[in-house]
Amino acid sequence: MDEKRHKKIINAWCMYDWANSAFITTIGAAVLPTFFYAVPAAGLSDIQQSLATSVWGLTTAIAAAIVAVLAVVLGPIADYSATKKKFLAFFVALGVLASCFLVTVGHGAWVLCVLLYIAGRIGFSGANIFYDSLLPHVAHEDEIDQVSSKGYALGYLGGGVLLAINILMIMLAPEGEVLGISWTEFMTRLSFVTVGVWWLVFSIPLFRHVPEPPGAATEGLRLNPVKAGFARLGKTFRSLGRYRNLVIFLFAFWLYNDGISTIIDMATIYGQEIFTARGVADPSIHLIAALLITQFVGIPFSFLFGWLARRLGTKPSIYLALGIYVFVCIGGFFMSQIWHFYALAVIVGFVQGGSQALSRSLFGAMTPKTKTAEFFGFFNIMGKFSAILGPALFALVGRLVGESRWSIISLIVFFIIGGVLLTLVDEKEGVRVAREEDMALAQTAPA
Repeated sequence: MDEKRHKKIINAWCMYDWANSAFITTIGAAVLPTFFYAVPAAGLSDIQQSLATSVWGLTTAIAAAIVAVLAVVLGPIADYSATKKKFLAFFVALGVLASCFLVTVGHGAWVLCVLLYIAGRIGFSGANIFYDSLLPHVAHEDEIDQVSSKGYALGYLGGGVLLAINILMIMLAPEGEVLGISWTEFMTRLSFVTVGVWWLVFSIPLFRHVPEPPGAATEGLRLNPVKAGFARLGKTFRSLGRYRNLVIFLFAFWLYNDGISTIIDMATIYGQEIFTARGVADPSIHLIAALLITQFVGIPFSFLFGWLARRLGTKPSIYLALGIYVFVCIGGFFMSQIWHFYALAVIVGFVQGGSQALSRSLFGAMTPKTKTAEFFGFFNIMGKFSAILGPALFALVGRLVGESRWSIISLIVFFIIGGVLLTLVDEKEGVRVAREEDMALAQTAPA
């Protein structure tokens, strides 16, 4: 393959990060949660409001559980039958449609809102499995860190740009009504449609230019893909000892990503507590501003971590990111002023994209190319499970001590234990095993 075509494939793959990040910023983090309580759940009784809030809190967990089951089943099938892009297209379509249909959610329609959000999260998370599984196929071994980092950088840029546009749409909405609702509500609903359109349009380069990797039909071309998928899954579980470094890395990633996810998820609540204590009337403005700061700071620093991985190595660069997260936890413990929150938002932007991009590329480097969808299914499952222990510890410590700042500093344990486990991962041995697996399968493949 000539270098020009290779770069086009790389850029097309990276553009999908630009495309799908709009969902997690506008719908997942900034606009929909506020809209949910202001419109769909508005006017409910206290008991109904409590129920709606509880169900909303469970939506991500419900979506994660569904995706986990689908990943285990569909990953091996996609590897065997060369259908990674078809499964990716299905989940993108689901996410795009769910995002666009959020425009129909009105007052009291909290059940519909929750169901559409669950569908959108399933589309987002399910598509990521097959998107990530293409990384080892599109990037050469000596550039996988840089390609993964570029994807995250474009994701921060794309998600941040559309979020800024959506916030301006809502803030600059005129007075009065349109179609029987206020202009502010109309613009908020319209922002969900822009997410779906953005996601769809900027996914096109991937489907046009990134080739479908060959399947691994070594058991016989006539074998049913579903039966073959389950057979391959069983074989993988029976040979987990061979993938010792991948397994150790998955547990390390699970732990330190638990700390990262908890900081992301709890930052809004913790920041609101600080702003309220300082007498700020409308904390949401500051919280959205901090989110935008993290997004745009993350762009150059995602590229920087790709550069660091080439100079220092992937694992040392991840260690550096984990060390900075420890500093963030300590800084959060002493945070008392509004500017402290903004400073920590900047520092989180330094490492958030880089740590996750390098984790993705390190895992991809140690994954056999013939099993990328299957193994990245496990990787994404661990990413979803990382939303369990951290929030639980955060809540438990806050309950026992009575102060959220102790909850923040307790998260250090995830970065320390995760970092220690990461030292046990032999990256070179993991890559060697993956390449041996690919070579062995190539030799047994039918001519």
